[in-house]
Amino acid sequence: MARRKKSSPAEDLVELVALMPWWAGCVLALVSYLWLHGVATHEVVALIAPGQVGTVVTQTVWKSLATVGQYLLPLLCLMGAATSAYGRSKRKSLVSNVVSSASANALNNMSWQEFELLVGEGFRQQGYQVIENGGGGADGGVDLVLRKGGDKFLVQCKQWKAFTVGVTVVRELYGVMAANGAAGGFVVTSGRFTDDAKAFASGRIGQTNLVIQK
Repeated sequence: MARRKKSSPAEDLVELVALMPWWAGCVLALVSYLWLHGVATHEVVALIAPGQVGTVVTQTVWKSLATVGQYLLPLLCLMGAATSAYGRSKRKSLVSNVVSSASANALNNMSWQEFELLVGEGFRQQGYQVIENGGGGADGGVDLVLRKGGDKFLVQCKQWKAFTVGVTVVRELYGVMAANGAAGGFVVTSGRFTDDAKAFASGRIGQTNLVIQK
């Protein structure tokens, strides 16, 4: 899976808002506009008394930033809300297509990005809060971070069509779980697990919840 490219603060904000429900992004856009519009229309002190120069300069800077920000920040929030709504619709569509599909190859025909979305939606429907890492990176190969009841769980997705998932993958996730203080972890694949991988995961049940799922 490809590493994430470096992003700008604006892109980071859109991604952050996209993690929220779409309506929360809309509320955030409205609140940010009202707040920044109030700052942008606030009158700067006209008479400068001794010792107030710094205050006037600060007010002027804030007013200038708010004048632009009152439109830019709500726009970014709305973009995040739209991304959230689209993502939610796409996840539901993936689940519906897999459930209704009569073909055993429904999972294999997906891209790895779609497979991760499908897995995340499956956990979300089980009551987990799901954070998608979007292709991994410097996170030990963790694709999803789950939270439920105050506990954190890590998920690694392997959309391998003709390969088996070996014990190395399962062992690496176990190490990342220990390093991050996770209560449990899941390795999910559309392929198969080797006997060694199954044995390693089974041996960790009772110590830390390490589950492999097909």
